[in-house]
Amino acid sequence: MLSLVQAAKSGVLQDLAEVAVVFSNKPDAPGLELAAAQGCPIASLPSQGRKRETFDAEAAAMLQQYQPDFVVLAGYMRILSPAFIQPFAGRILNIHPADTHQHQGLHAYEWAFDNKLTETKITVHLVDEGLDTGPILAQEPVDLRGAETLAEVERRGLAVEHRLYAETLAELIKKERHAERSEASRMQP
Repeated sequence: MLSLVQAAKSGVLQDLAEVAVVFSNKPDAPGLELAAAQGCPIASLPSQGRKRETFDAEAAAMLQQYQPDFVVLAGYMRILSPAFIQPFAGRILNIHPADTHQHQGLHAYEWAFDNKLTETKITVHLVDEGLDTGPILAQEPVDLRGAETLAEVERRGLAVEHRLYAETLAELIKKERHAERSEASRMQP
């Protein structure tokens, strides 16, 4: 999350995007404090003990008040229900530290390390109603040769994650703006 905030302030997302809000289902999440320190609006809604559909509908309604163009998941470790996905369909991005055709869900770095893979892939994808099954927007390999610890696998992967997520979002925004300009010019008499 912090790398995306920084990219919006002074990186690849500068002049393309601003953070509408940083949201968490955990009011005491450290990321909220980090985001607030960067000047970002923050919001939270506790999910513990609540039915998924009910919580997701309330969370979606809360986020809609901020009118985000995209919902960018970063460290949000919940499976989203249709009540959340439908209001933002085609506009929710997630990053996954594996090729989603090979491994979905949690513990992808552990999976790569335990299986002694020489390479994993960082995947940025749109969120659909499945688990890490949405359309892939970008993938980048991570060389794991010589990584002797899980911490080293994670370090290598996170370096790619932080860069690739911001770059992919920037490209998506540019394509959307180009499509809007093209549509507007076709509508001119």
